[in-house]
Amino acid sequence: MKKILLMCCMLVGFAAATHAQGGRQRMSPADQAKMMQTNLKLTDDQTAKITAILTMQSTKMDSVRTAANGDRQAMMQAMGPVRQDAQTKIAAVLTADQAAAYKKMMDDQRARMQQGGGGTPPPPSK
Repeated sequence: MKKILLMCCMLVGFAAATHAQGGRQRMSPADQAKMMQTNLKLTDDQTAKITAILTMQSTKMDSVRTAANGDRQAMMQAMGPVRQDAQTKIAAVLTADQAAAYKKMMDDQRARMQQGGGGTPPPPSK
């Protein structure tokens, strides 16, 4: 019993230390696509196409971060067109209803980020 309690305490301690040190990490393109699949009720084919788009966007964003050499203003300006291109491609994969829901999801995310709340979307409503 003591060993189980000790293991639980260690697990909680490691989780707390990891969270405190690492903060928030970006979601992978596959995780983003899965979240969109749930929120927008995407088909498997749509999810695969969106995963590819998000992977390409992530690669381009990483290149922009590297090229900016810490210049936040230059990085933000270079990321705008990359983000817009990806959003346009994603919208082309979606149905009209899904595209409307996607636009609302992006608008909500933008509003949360402007208020300092981060870009993580809320859990899907049922």
